[in-house]
Amino acid sequence: MVNEYPVAANAADLAADLVAAAVAAGADAADVLYVRDAATQVSVRLGVLDDVQRSDGEEIGLRLFIGRRSASVSSSDLSKDAMRALVDRAVAMAREAPEDPYAGLAPAELLATGAMPDVDIDDGGAVGPAELKARALEAEDVARSVPGITNSEGGSASGSRATIALATSTGFAREYATTAYGCSASVIAGAGGVMQRDYASHSARHLVDLEAPATIGRRAADRTIARLNPTQLPSGRMPVVFDPRVSAGLLGPLIGAITGAAIARRTSFLLDAMDTQLFAPGIRVVDDPHRVRGLRSRPFDGEGLPTAARDIVHDGRLTGWIADSASARQLGMQPTGHASRGIGGSPGAGTTNLHLAAGTLSVEALIADIVLGVWVIELIGSGVNGLTGDYSRGAAGFAIRNGQLAEPVAEVTIAGNLKTMYRELVPASDLLFRAGTNAPTVRIDGMTVAGA
Repeated sequence: MVNEYPVAANAADLAADLVAAAVAAGADAADVLYVRDAATQVSVRLGVLDDVQRSDGEEIGLRLFIGRRSASVSSSDLSKDAMRALVDRAVAMAREAPEDPYAGLAPAELLATGAMPDVDIDDGGAVGPAELKARALEAEDVARSVPGITNSEGGSASGSRATIALATSTGFAREYATTAYGCSASVIAGAGGVMQRDYASHSARHLVDLEAPATIGRRAADRTIARLNPTQLPSGRMPVVFDPRVSAGLLGPLIGAITGAAIARRTSFLLDAMDTQLFAPGIRVVDDPHRVRGLRSRPFDGEGLPTAARDIVHDGRLTGWIADSASARQLGMQPTGHASRGIGGSPGAGTTNLHLAAGTLSVEALIADIVLGVWVIELIGSGVNGLTGDYSRGAAGFAIRNGQLAEPVAEVTIAGNLKTMYRELVPASDLLFRAGTNAPTVRIDGMTVAGA
């Protein structure tokens, strides 16, 4: 590895200096987020270099308050003149902004002050374009070499390093660095009107943890060939089994519905679900920002509050909301350390390394009694109503017949209501941590399947 992506020096000091300038210019309070990100991505197709992309930039975002009025501005020009102009523009904007009774920084007494947790998300190095090209070529070459593969959408590999710093006028000024690496392949099987495509990919914080390109390529090919010649299932109510590739998506609507903003606006299908039995007893949904080498691990949240592992769902019961400071004030609660933000605008609330805990049944036992069902490997469209919990998605995968995976199926629609789906959800024991949000294979009985 070569040190292609240096960590920005004194990023927290740079952010703190801009906070001080904002206060000196008349702001009552301010915070600054600084991000430097350097990345390289190489794409190949049919064994030939297709594209090389390199980005290396830094941005800084200033949010300031004058009373209960606030403004947010950002810049990629970090010269002294640009920073002075940024402060002046933000102050002028804030003075004209409407008042927000809930606006403000996180409470100073709640800020992270102890030693930052070591989440090991920076391996200290990077990969150059030549190594990335070799990885992308190997992944695609292995996939294309599998009998039955007829074409390719390409292979890719990437590496990046970022520095994130946050400073506030309440005395917080900290930074951390991350690295990220990825590799993928996408290929096509069949010809004419019976072509199918699929892909495989993997991402990791440390290069040493990244799957071998050959493993990724072989998985992409096997998945693609398995989907050839799909049929349609008859319509009806039946068990639906969500492959780990898609089961984690069932957690997205859950988190969206329990954010402080959704509860405060009363736009959540879980408004009355606090401390209720949302899932079956024994089910756990865990958010863990301190998972070592986790893809979404972080030592502090977007407002400088400490982060900690938490059961979002414990023994099937919803434990509470997740809230940034503004929505917490609106709800009369304390912020939960889940603030998430970008360079521009105010923080919202979100999770980090989220997972549905593994169950006790093997995958084979989970499906053993299914006479007719569908195993879903791909979902199409959004189809989730956050206000009512109604769920309807296009799907593709495999039929389940007499407890065994059978022929591939496509062009089916699965539907239900998330409250009912969560109550019926049964997880298998095959949980793996491969993404920011993870779940094992999941079975949900009684869903409506629309097929032929």
